[in-house]
Amino acid sequence: MPADIVDALRAAAVDEERGNRAIGRSIDLLRQADLLADDGTSDPARTARALMQVGAANLSVGRLWEGHVNALRLLRLYGSTGVTSSLTRLIADGALFGVWGADGAVPVTLEASGKRLTGSKNFASGLGTVTHALVTVNSGPEVRLALIEVTDTARADPLTWDMQGMRATVSGAYNFADLQVDKIEWIGGPGDYLKEPHFVGGVWRIAALQAGAALGLLDMAAAQLRAAGRMGAEAQSARLMDVLMQSWAGMALTERAADAAVDRLSTPDDIVATAISARLFTEIVGLKAIRAVEQSIGLRHFEVGSETGRMARDLAVYLRQAARDALLQRAAQAALGHEGHVWGVFG
Repeated sequence: MPADIVDALRAAAVDEERGNRAIGRSIDLLRQADLLADDGTSDPARTARALMQVGAANLSVGRLWEGHVNALRLLRLYGSTGVTSSLTRLIADGALFGVWGADGAVPVTLEASGKRLTGSKNFASGLGTVTHALVTVNSGPEVRLALIEVTDTARADPLTWDMQGMRATVSGAYNFADLQVDKIEWIGGPGDYLKEPHFVGGVWRIAALQAGAALGLLDMAAAQLRAAGRMGAEAQSARLMDVLMQSWAGMALTERAADAAVDRLSTPDDIVATAISARLFTEIVGLKAIRAVEQSIGLRHFEVGSETGRMARDLAVYLRQAARDALLQRAAQAALGHEGHVWGVFG
């Protein structure tokens, strides 16, 4: 990841949160660096490191980029030849892809007539920036993926996003009611979206952003403490260093999970377990980083306009995206449920 891109993303984060700068301008920086063609398969560890760098500099941009990478992977896995051959042109023309899976009060379904959709998506990231979304249609094991252009501002409602963090992503609801099927490109067949190791096995990308965001928060806190002449205190350095070491460990585990995703010797269960482990470990580290920075910076961390406060809010919201207990049990079953299997997962 070019250093000037990282610096520009970091510098833009405050204005993007305040709504003074469109996040699409930061996405264009990634496009100019030819990063939007990456689906995480040619060199997954390199992709993981790039996600970490973006997550450290600007987690909201990282969230949108991770969704784009995820969508590209799914499109290349399950899309028709016509779809996959058009991706490079679409990206060059300004397309940004996303994956929208969280249903609103009325789930997105295909009406019985088979002619149109009904329902809406909630927590849809990148309203006004994502141009094409992979939308889950119908719930349960027969869920389908539909590629839909989502540039109709009349269908988007960013006001439903009332979270304290990740505000720069311009997330919210998108209404698909009465959308005709001729506006849809079906991607794969029923249930393909849930196939492993490409579904939960891909959460190493989320782990990468979490690890990077935790590291970025610690770095910002250390910079502020140095500027205030407070970094020399033994308690400060010990507190932050303890979490920093765990952050490094989380980064290493995440790179291991990324590499496992394309390791032909790894079983789908092993890939999924390793990805889950990285996702959950970096969540723990993220929470510890938030607490350590609160203790180290003190009340100034909670001031309006605090940089560490903004970064911590974004990270806290981003950490809470998955059903943690279910993921932990799934990883435990793969790692511990079979005799002599632990080294197969993590070796």
